[in-house]
Amino acid sequence: MLFYQNLRRDLVKTMQILKLDKKNLNEFIFSLNDFGEVHAPVKKGDKQFVFSKLTDFSKIKLEYTRTILPPKKYFHPPTDTLFKFSQEEGYQSLTEELRKKYVIFGLHPCDIYAIKILDLIFAGEFVDDRYFIRRKNVAIIGLDCIPDDKCFCRSMRADFVEDGFDLFLSDIGNSYLVRVGTGRGDDMVRKTQDLFKEVNKKDITEYKRRSDEKKNLFKVDIELSDLPEIMDLEYESKVWEEIGKECLSCGSCSMVCPTCYCYDVFDEINLDANHGVRKRQWDSCLFKDYALVAGGHNFRAERSLRVKNRFFHKQRGFVAQYGRPSCVGCGRCIEACPAKIDIIEVINRIRGAKL
Repeated sequence: MLFYQNLRRDLVKTMQILKLDKKNLNEFIFSLNDFGEVHAPVKKGDKQFVFSKLTDFSKIKLEYTRTILPPKKYFHPPTDTLFKFSQEEGYQSLTEELRKKYVIFGLHPCDIYAIKILDLIFAGEFVDDRYFIRRKNVAIIGLDCIPDDKCFCRSMRADFVEDGFDLFLSDIGNSYLVRVGTGRGDDMVRKTQDLFKEVNKKDITEYKRRSDEKKNLFKVDIELSDLPEIMDLEYESKVWEEIGKECLSCGSCSMVCPTCYCYDVFDEINLDANHGVRKRQWDSCLFKDYALVAGGHNFRAERSLRVKNRFFHKQRGFVAQYGRPSCVGCGRCIEACPAKIDIIEVINRIRGAKL
């Protein structure tokens, strides 16, 4: 629990809000290299975006909607080498790369909220030290956004965050309002303090106007009230079989989800049979062999059961344990699904399905 306690102590807000003119943004971002390797959203292909090392300021895309992979890849990598082992030396823990410092610039509120959910998960009964070592060494700078037709973060109450970041930038036209969330964020501002100004009444008025305007930009709304109870009532619904017939069990939705955390652990043995490494790799509850156990029994051999399990975990089980769904409404699963399964449509079908 030590890493989690230290992390939460570090994430104490200073409640300071300043203004940064957009013409000074590149200079400010350049200064962040003193706090770690700067990563930001850049375009990949025609319409997609990724968080990547920033080497060219002209490539940063602050108007992006969502990245292919969420920022969880920095704290819980797709493949993570845990330790190496040999018959002669036993095992050796690999922790050096955990302490590499990053500054991730431009995270949207839903992704920051997702990281806060991961904080809860990895601080559970068996604390994941590797996650929290990485977490402590990654600075987060948030950025507000404009929703598209796949965004439903407002329904999931993840369209605004009060903490979980070092700095958060809100667009007010020619400038950004900059909320300082931690002592590290304060250090970032102090390093280039000449770039920042005090906030005036006009800035406040513009911020509130844009905040009110954003509420009306959401094209999707999901009713969450009593959804867990409805899902319990619809546990045997034919909807799950119908969706199961559509699902390809490819796991794409799990891979792009900012709060999915399941992983598999395996060993890779060298050809000499004396040396090897142990790794963990992202896994998905939609994979056919996910619930396969010794003896060949599979608790969820049918796709319909695997689909139902995923939805129940996100919208029902997590609510029972933590008081809110683990979904943050980022829309990545909708965009990534090759079968065009839409979580919004599924929830609406369940709410309107007959027993």
